[in-house]
Amino acid sequence: MKKIIGISILLLLANVPAFSQIDLSGSWTAKNASDILSNGPGPGPTPVDFLGLPLNEFGLVRALIHSPEQLSEPERICSFFSFTQLQLAPFDLEIENETEPRNGTTIAWKLGGWEDKAPNIIWMDGRSHPSANAPHEMDGFSTGVWEDDVLTIYTTHMRASILRRNGVPSSDLATMVTRIFRHGDILTVTSRIDDPTYLSEPYYLTRVFQLSAGPAAHSVGTPCIRADEGVREGAVPHFLPGKNPFLDEMTKLYNIPVEAELAGAETMYPEYRKKIKDKYVIPERCVQYCGGPRRNPRQDGRN
Repeated sequence: MKKIIGISILLLLANVPAFSQIDLSGSWTAKNASDILSNGPGPGPTPVDFLGLPLNEFGLVRALIHSPEQLSEPERICSFFSFTQLQLAPFDLEIENETEPRNGTTIAWKLGGWEDKAPNIIWMDGRSHPSANAPHEMDGFSTGVWEDDVLTIYTTHMRASILRRNGVPSSDLATMVTRIFRHGDILTVTSRIDDPTYLSEPYYLTRVFQLSAGPAAHSVGTPCIRADEGVREGAVPHFLPGKNPFLDEMTKLYNIPVEAELAGAETMYPEYRKKIKDKYVIPERCVQYCGGPRRNPRQDGRN
């Protein structure tokens, strides 16, 4: 009889959804030490800074016709970016879970919104992703599963957006696999982005957050007020093919050859240094993003 009861209990437990192994809820402060010049606060990346990006030929063409003024279009000022912005913006992160009231299991994890990112829902109840023809939204459609103590998130159905503020493109065919690790009060978020339209290889990004004692973020984005930033309504600033005036800016600032900026996936690997070692000369001095307080060039005679 005891054996039968024991087997019955095991069978019942087998049909109960497992509780999440790690509690991710709370307010997490962004530790912006990685790729801060490209996606952090401030002026952002140099307009033609594509080093370390696996852009294919089509992606490179699309990136080179982008004008930085596009972000100032009245129609875009209050627009969200896609879910890839989770890895690209400098903001803090608010995470909360929605539970099933009868057994307390987590139905979904909710990631708070920012000024330029919509709140995201990570469904944990085993539902399937929609049809490929289903509508795409900026936050995409995400499902999650626990792999030991790592939350793995699969995201599809994102609208076309950008991977960097200098116009590196992301298409509506892009998908993202994100893994969230918690080690004490440290949260590591790693994503793999695949985009058959613009990327020749997967693009990997990593962010680090630290648990905050108080609220570090908003659960929804703050209200956006559209203002005049110098671009008239209806205009789409852009550069014609071959006419991007910033093409050689990285050469002027850091002596990096133009060909290196346009080489795509090659530049992700250390071996590429050997290819340009005879063309690259270390600048005599740093003139921008030198690690200290930003200076006005006119203050020390530079222009």
